[in-house]
Amino acid sequence: MNTFGHLFRITTWGESHGGAVGVVIDGCPPQIDVDISVIQFELDRRRPGQSHLTTPRQESDVVEILSGVFEGKTLGTPISMLVWNKDARPAAYEHLKDLYRPSHADFTYQKKYGIRNWQGGGRASARETIGRVAAGAIAKQILRENAETEVLAYVKQVHTLAAEVDTGTVTLEQIEASPVRCPDPIAGPKMAERIDQARRDQDSLGGIIESVTRNVPVGLGEPVFDKLKADLAKAMMSLPATMGFQIGSGFEGITMTGSEHNDPFYMEKYNESERVRTRTNNSGGTQGGISNGENIVFQVAFKPTATIGKPQQTVDMHGNEVTLEASGRHDPCVLVRAPAIVEAMAALVLTDHLLRQRSKS
Repeated sequence: MNTFGHLFRITTWGESHGGAVGVVIDGCPPQIDVDISVIQFELDRRRPGQSHLTTPRQESDVVEILSGVFEGKTLGTPISMLVWNKDARPAAYEHLKDLYRPSHADFTYQKKYGIRNWQGGGRASARETIGRVAAGAIAKQILRENAETEVLAYVKQVHTLAAEVDTGTVTLEQIEASPVRCPDPIAGPKMAERIDQARRDQDSLGGIIESVTRNVPVGLGEPVFDKLKADLAKAMMSLPATMGFQIGSGFEGITMTGSEHNDPFYMEKYNESERVRTRTNNSGGTQGGISNGENIVFQVAFKPTATIGKPQQTVDMHGNEVTLEASGRHDPCVLVRAPAIVEAMAALVLTDHLLRQRSKS
């Protein structure tokens, strides 16, 4: 499926080296303020060619809104947005058209459809995420208008280098001040050095993106199959190169006892009234699949970029075993551009569940 969501639905379209990529949003409420500069800011965070730590492909990724917005406000009708591919070089992939690149989608797409676009990965390329980020920027504006909800993501770990980040205080400014988008001033520069070394070695690295969402309304999520954490997991695992998802204590929770892991409730004074809070947040902001008002904190693991310059063994479409030395433009580590994509998918899930909850109450 190319469509994601229930009430707030997006459909992305386009291939890596086709004419354009984009998204159609259906179910967006009317009279939401849309600032195109905010959408462009998010796309700029995701775009290639930012530095020597990313792919050298040069794309401005300027967004065009074709429908659904009038005089800066949503109409309640489908919103269509596109970005033209300006620096596509499909001929650069001619030598790969009969080869199955290791850990790419070449083999599986060919077997599933009997045909594939071999120009830069086609639909399987991370360039598809442009539509997600553009739609997520609008979802973020809905969340801010309705609940002052803030969605952030940043690089938590690259290879074996891990950062120390306070999820309660980290800011967008701190994240964007780092070329690696790691707000830890000690770990960030070390990560940049290691990524650059991998680039020089014609190799690649993976790592972890951590996300925190603050001011989340209580009650988002369905109690059984569409638990909020389940939909977040699906959203994140639908992204290219993702290999794992954990929320709250995640796998570390198994090392704790129940008395250590449980999040005790207490009453907190808030705006001349009181509200229920938890003293710890091992649940990661959800309980029973429903948001409890605490920060939603999760992590996503990304594998090393599949395209590398080192010789690799593979086979071609005719069953011949061959050696591949890939050339072209690719990221030595996808994490530098991933925070905007992770934030977008989290915002899409939360906005969809916000509208679903309002339809009930």
